[in-house]
Amino acid sequence: MVDLVTPSRRGVLKGGVALGAGLTAGLAAPTVFSSKAWAADYLNQPTGDTVTFGFNVPQTGAYADEGADELRAYQLAVKHLNGEGDGGMLNTMQPLALKGNGVLGKKVAFVTGDTQTKSDAARASAKRMIEKDGAIMITGGSSSGVAIAVQSLCQEAGIIFMSGLTHSNDTTGKDKRRNGFRHFFNAYMSGAALAPVLKDSYGTDRRAYHLTADYTWGWSQEESIKNATEALGWETVSAVRTPLGAGDFSQYITPVLNSGADVLILNHYGKDMVNSLTQAVQFGLRDKQVNGKDFTVVVPLYSRLMAQGAGENVKGIFGSTNWHWSLQDEGSKAFVKSFGEEYGFPPSQAAHTCYVQAILYADACERAGTFAPCGVVEALEGFEFDGMGNGPTLYRAEDHQCFKKVLVVKGNENPTSQFDLLEVVQEVPVEQVTYDPALFGGDLGECNNGV
Repeated sequence: MVDLVTPSRRGVLKGGVALGAGLTAGLAAPTVFSSKAWAADYLNQPTGDTVTFGFNVPQTGAYADEGADELRAYQLAVKHLNGEGDGGMLNTMQPLALKGNGVLGKKVAFVTGDTQTKSDAARASAKRMIEKDGAIMITGGSSSGVAIAVQSLCQEAGIIFMSGLTHSNDTTGKDKRRNGFRHFFNAYMSGAALAPVLKDSYGTDRRAYHLTADYTWGWSQEESIKNATEALGWETVSAVRTPLGAGDFSQYITPVLNSGADVLILNHYGKDMVNSLTQAVQFGLRDKQVNGKDFTVVVPLYSRLMAQGAGENVKGIFGSTNWHWSLQDEGSKAFVKSFGEEYGFPPSQAAHTCYVQAILYADACERAGTFAPCGVVEALEGFEFDGMGNGPTLYRAEDHQCFKKVLVVKGNENPTSQFDLLEVVQEVPVEQVTYDPALFGGDLGECNNGV
């Protein structure tokens, strides 16, 4: 777990709130909004010389590894916003409004909460940070169920929610909210990016068996990858739901052996994917031939942390990811350098999306000239930026979903280190993963300043 109280590395921790210190210059002249329209009072309007961000991450539970890396990234973002360190992506983001003195002249402080990968616990910790700690913004999470629950809470309270790792279509679909924003890609994009690669590698005559995490992300991922693979001509033999954090998946894997399926699709994430994939390999699935074909496994949503957990079992297995530390664009290189110098290892995709969300929120406040949620919403809707990894990116106004390149990855057959476990095989252009915002329904509603 990250040490929150080491002054030499994190600033000073006062009353449960970590404080940092000043920053170097920005890059480009962005559009700056007038703050006059948002001059009215709003919830948790900062009155002192600091502004408090709320970092709500899974410190326990099935997604705790992702949560630990998210928290590391948030602390690094605060450090850079407050002028410590090398500035990271603040040296590459374009356009950039931040002036190098925190946000709107206030140093950034933060408080943390443990979502436990449970919606009720996540709402409770977010509520505490808003009501007790005066958080102006909540960000984080590594579960779509958590993200949707906290996004709804923030909408009701009148606080901006910058979601962390959430991949369900619902987050910016039927459950989208005006006060909520997502940088991470979604399940539809995974299916759209993966399908052509699966077709080229395995053909169109395949029979697939799905094991699916039984909550909103799993359902969304299963639906999207089924639609994408069935459009190729694949047959879905069965789709079985598994409880989050099951640990032992043997009772779910055994039926696969006699199902007639020649592909196992694991709609699992975090430790669930590590356990289910490891057990599938132990059951000999990857050594089988079915229907005259070598049996294969697909993991639609991958992460470097999951690959490390599963070890050699990931070799040759395709999946998709939002970002990878091996990317060679200037923004990615700057972030990997900063994170590596701070922590001694490369960042995960969870770390990347959370770092970027914190920076994007801070920059939007600077451009809006206010922390008032409605001003921030206006600054983020339709915002186009670059230099943050994945190339040019759009925060689409209609659903608050980011659109950028999606990565198709494969378990590295010949890794050179414990971190070199995923190989980027294709950077899928944004045009291939873009869809009509009406596809998943929902209504953003009105922004809420919490007055």
